[in-house]
Amino acid sequence: MKVFKRFPRFGDISNAVLTQGTFDGVHTGHQHIIRQMTDIAHKVGGETVLITFDPHPRHVLHTHPKELKILSCPEEKQELLNKAGLDNLVMVPFDENFASTPPDVFISNILCHSFQLHTLVVGYDHRFGKDRKGDITLLQKMSADHQFQVVQINEQQTEAITISSSNIRNALATGDLMLANKLLGKPYMMKARVVKGQQLGRSIGFPTANLEPLCSEKLIPSEGTYAILVHFSNQIFGGMLNIGHNPTIMHKGFSIEANIFNFAHEIYGDILTISFIQKIRNEIKFNHIADLQAQLFNDQRVAEEILQSYV
Repeated sequence: MKVFKRFPRFGDISNAVLTQGTFDGVHTGHQHIIRQMTDIAHKVGGETVLITFDPHPRHVLHTHPKELKILSCPEEKQELLNKAGLDNLVMVPFDENFASTPPDVFISNILCHSFQLHTLVVGYDHRFGKDRKGDITLLQKMSADHQFQVVQINEQQTEAITISSSNIRNALATGDLMLANKLLGKPYMMKARVVKGQQLGRSIGFPTANLEPLCSEKLIPSEGTYAILVHFSNQIFGGMLNIGHNPTIMHKGFSIEANIFNFAHEIYGDILTISFIQKIRNEIKFNHIADLQAQLFNDQRVAEEILQSYV
């Protein structure tokens, strides 16, 4: 997959099959769009193109931008889109000036000027341009003037639940990892750097890697203990991860800590990719350290059973 940071003239991409959007999380609905684009591109001898934005438009346009947490940071999104089979990714810097572009100007002066556009593929509720006034009606009108085709993808559902980034965020925030992963079509993932902690886990027999997500806007799942996969140095390890405030040992502040099974590497400063497989339990305050240790041994047993088919 080729990645571009601006709108060059894509004269070498003939018959571009293009879509645009935030594609946060690259969930199963997004994957369906990319598959449809790929099918069309194969038929017309073209290439697939996604125009997406950084930062997320709501971080620029909303009054309280920090309230929105995202499913995939730019680096994570690139990795997911590459796995989905996209040919070309254009990461457009999003600011108020870009947001003020009228929808018809965006189509004629940007899309049709930059690409040899064959087909524009959009979702069922796609809106674009200044004040989100662009819609399917405008696209169909302009497609005749600029000689490109428009394909609208119907709403995608799983078990009568609309597949959307918003629904995935809600599921993760409320602890429903099973639903979130089903809508994503894969385990929720997070890239994080290993940072120095208080090393309290080591003192009770469960050494942990303290994790700091690569971007502050990353959505962290609800507090609790999870069975996880840890991707490090082209290897995959099982593990368990706790999100929360460690109330039993009075650790002040929020932390994300991973206990990686059968792992003896020195990894301070390294970047790990965490895949959240299943939530084991909510965070609990125990009266005694011994009770916490017993629970951690049980959590490890449960996690190892969950992860048997993965590692």
